[in-house]
Amino acid sequence: MANDILLEIKDLHAGIGEKEILKGVNLTIRKGEIHAVMGPNGAGKSTLSAVLTGKPMYEVTSGSITFMGKDLLSMSPEERSWAGIFMSFQYPVEIPGVTITNFMKTAINAKREALGLEPMKAGDFLKLLKEKMAFVKMRPEFAKREVNVGFSGGEKKRNEIFQMAMLEPKFSILDETDSGLDVDALKIVADGVNALHTEETSAIIITHYQKLLEYVVPDVVHVLKAGRIVTTGGRELVDAIEKNGFDQFQ
Repeated sequence: MANDILLEIKDLHAGIGEKEILKGVNLTIRKGEIHAVMGPNGAGKSTLSAVLTGKPMYEVTSGSITFMGKDLLSMSPEERSWAGIFMSFQYPVEIPGVTITNFMKTAINAKREALGLEPMKAGDFLKLLKEKMAFVKMRPEFAKREVNVGFSGGEKKRNEIFQMAMLEPKFSILDETDSGLDVDALKIVADGVNALHTEETSAIIITHYQKLLEYVVPDVVHVLKAGRIVTTGGRELVDAIEKNGFDQFQ
């Protein structure tokens, strides 16, 4: 049903400068679905995530992206975030001098202002903060730490899942967030994604590894090569890739 479609990409062409990277991507994600986009290095996976979040250096030359019935490409990165899009980065940035508490308070109240709501009361915010920290098994003292400063890889990932829990996005993008992580850190990401997933929210996992998809089972798997989705299927595609690599797909 059309009203179940959360995100729809049609014939998307995009790149940097004169270099075209995405060469006609088509993708439909419905509410409640988890999609995996897999492909070799240089296939255009991270370009796809950058275009979805509105990274300014990437130019869309043709095609369309609709999010919840609205033209995503006409929205600024901030507007996309306020509309309910969240991105987990491969390498989360450090923000010295800004505590996790202040960072989240600013993010939540910016979103509330965009939605025409009053700022969250201090007591309500602290209650939510404690609740979500407990949910992702983050120690309370982390609330006073500077964002990602001195964090281990696993701590950075737990912090991102905590941010996701606080912001309650409708659509989450995990852009190679599993790259370089050990099994424990992978489980942190997977447990958070699975726990926060609902029938109304969706996610896209962009990766060239199979390990994360052992913990988060996708509903749909796409193979992206040379800027195009060359095949789409179910979980069996992950097994085929693990066995024979990406060269089998043309």
